[in-house]
Amino acid sequence: MIVPWRDRRGRFLPFKAAVLAVVFVPGLVTAFWWTQNELGARPVTEAIHETGLWAIRFLLIALAITPLRAVLDWGKLLLVRRMLGLTALAYAVMHFSLYIVQQNGNMVTVVSEIVHRFYLTIGFAVLVVLIALGVTSTDGAIRRMGRWWKRLHRLTYPFAALALLHYFIQSKANVSEPVFVAGLYVWLMLWRALPVRWQRPIAVYPLLAIVSGAAAAWIEFGWYAINTHIDPWRVLAANETLRYGLRPAHYVVLVTLGLGSLILARRIAPTPRRGRRVAVARAG
Repeated sequence: MIVPWRDRRGRFLPFKAAVLAVVFVPGLVTAFWWTQNELGARPVTEAIHETGLWAIRFLLIALAITPLRAVLDWGKLLLVRRMLGLTALAYAVMHFSLYIVQQNGNMVTVVSEIVHRFYLTIGFAVLVVLIALGVTSTDGAIRRMGRWWKRLHRLTYPFAALALLHYFIQSKANVSEPVFVAGLYVWLMLWRALPVRWQRPIAVYPLLAIVSGAAAAWIEFGWYAINTHIDPWRVLAANETLRYGLRPAHYVVLVTLGLGSLILARRIAPTPRRGRRVAVARAG
């Protein structure tokens, strides 16, 4: 029997085991808060928000595996890509299941709400696609589907954007975290849009950071302009100064610049092979 923390030969993989343990933490913490009456006056609603939030977070982390593996030259990351995608699905299923609980299990009401509320419609559509991706994530499905497997799994990109829209609508006026996550999503999509030969030069990463930060600022502007009575120009102006503290767009730039610094540090650090060569040269 193949278990997540072992490879096909039965060897124990510490990295996969550690990631598997970590992905349970948000759900366990939420459950603990619930038992301790720390989820407020409406614990089911708060649990719905928490599980939905972690579904989006793990989906974005899963999307980040491919670029991080490429730019950091860290092959082990591919070992957990499927696990992280299935984790996003698990939290999305919990999110939807808790919503059914909130509606007292009345499926007629659930279906009616999904049909008549736009943000629930797109949220349910994302869930359906995640289920399809999860069902077809096995090695057997990959062999059977051939090229159609990759075409199906490319739906992750547009439906991740729909998940973010669902998150924005759910958050209503305070969209700081959705804006931050949207900025990181823009970075991931911009990286994938680059020609392969442009994905490795370190000079590209400061530019990606600036563009994704600017995109986050304009996404925030657009949201406030369309969906609130708050002056969007004042919100945009707040991104041009640090007088009011760091804005989500600033955090996007800082995080993505940090990634660029990590890439640079990894490239200039000597590998063990280079270290042995230097030692041999000095001994000679």
